[in-house]
Amino acid sequence: MAQNKEPNKDAAKAKAEEPQKSLLRDYTETILVCVMFVIFSRAFVFQQSKIPSGSMEDTLLVGDYIMVNRFVYSPTATAFEDWILPTRDIRRGDVVVFKHPDEPEIDYIKRVIGLPGDLVEQKGRYVYVNGERMDETYVSDAYRYHPANTSFSAQRVPDGHYWVMGDHRNSSSDSRRWGFVPRHLVKGRALLIWWSYEEESQDSRQPRSVGETVGSIFEKVTHLPFRSRWSRCFTLIR
Repeated sequence: MAQNKEPNKDAAKAKAEEPQKSLLRDYTETILVCVMFVIFSRAFVFQQSKIPSGSMEDTLLVGDYIMVNRFVYSPTATAFEDWILPTRDIRRGDVVVFKHPDEPEIDYIKRVIGLPGDLVEQKGRYVYVNGERMDETYVSDAYRYHPANTSFSAQRVPDGHYWVMGDHRNSSSDSRRWGFVPRHLVKGRALLIWWSYEEESQDSRQPRSVGETVGSIFEKVTHLPFRSRWSRCFTLIR
């Protein structure tokens, strides 16, 4: 029995003599891995955005913080990739985030109404695609009626482009004003609301200075329990 114990003692001694990682090194490695994961996720998978205006009410409200799936519309090279990866084409009804055609530095969020080749028009209160009236349950009747927005002539969506509109039809700058959205400007699909904070449209603009940034953070922290719309948190965007 003594002979069997000697190798175990030698192994334990060798292990004890191995250099041990310091606590600082453990924390540093963990932080670096987390940072790399966050950077990768933001670059290729998810993006966080905040809703600055009421153009998508009531689907999205001013102060909604959303997650955008940037991977879902990624191109694939083979049928096997189509089968194994959770990607797909843009569909009618998707709520998408895209770069504005005239101001690429600005992100917009709208709903896809017309796909490439579709004929889109509005007659009175309703939108028609290829001659059929759309059943737009996401548009409130209160946001559907306005003399300036009750109609537009038929528009054929070009290849590689999309016709997009806000759900608040009376308060949305969209394809009716500036035309089609090229496919390469679409960044991803709005996936879910992860937090919602009640604020006015003018308060939701991005702070322009360090003082404004600190003030905005302080205000949100102090009013978090009272102005957060908890019922909207972690709800899927339809």
